[in-house]
Amino acid sequence: MIHVASFTFNPFQENTYVLYDETKECLIIDPGCYTENERKQLKTFIQKEGLTPVRLLNTHCHLDHICGNAFIAKEYNLVLEAHQGEKLVLDASVAHGQMYGFVFEPSPAIAKYLKEGEQIRFGKSSLAILYTPGHSPASITFYSKEDGFVIAGDVLFFMGIGRTDLPGGDHETLLSSIREQLFTLPEETLVYNGHGQKTKIGFEKANNPFLN
Repeated sequence: MIHVASFTFNPFQENTYVLYDETKECLIIDPGCYTENERKQLKTFIQKEGLTPVRLLNTHCHLDHICGNAFIAKEYNLVLEAHQGEKLVLDASVAHGQMYGFVFEPSPAIAKYLKEGEQIRFGKSSLAILYTPGHSPASITFYSKEDGFVIAGDVLFFMGIGRTDLPGGDHETLLSSIREQLFTLPEETLVYNGHGQKTKIGFEKANNPFLN
């Protein structure tokens, strides 16, 4: 069974996730830890639970989801894994941050490109990679069929969807991603998203005003 721990970090109130199973190997997804206190909080949790981080993953590479990448990579000797289509977004992240007065240590480059249809393996567990662009050029979603959840980044929110007015965003592409990749999943599937509270696929299919 995969356990999902979430943390809300940085001025953008971004959700960072740590996933682990009984082997105590863990994934760190979208580390947005920005301040020393936020980094300490994440590190303390990992130590307390006796976890061993084995992979650093990004659903997409907007600055609020990657501002802790450098810290995690150095702290746990990990390389960054993300979709190749996010490279330009990652490369522009520091300059984009300066527009908001949001200064952070640059993320390491993507060392391993993730592709839709592949499996993310750790411990005794695995996640499928779904291709869900629209909010950003090549957003991906991590899906656990066995445990019934997705880590969806900024694709689908509780009663909302990701913004599409940033470079590489496209409204119709995002709606297609949600309908074709997420709304085809079982209705009880939990959606852990990049901001705000978790939700369920069935609830969003019935109630999300952007998709009805």
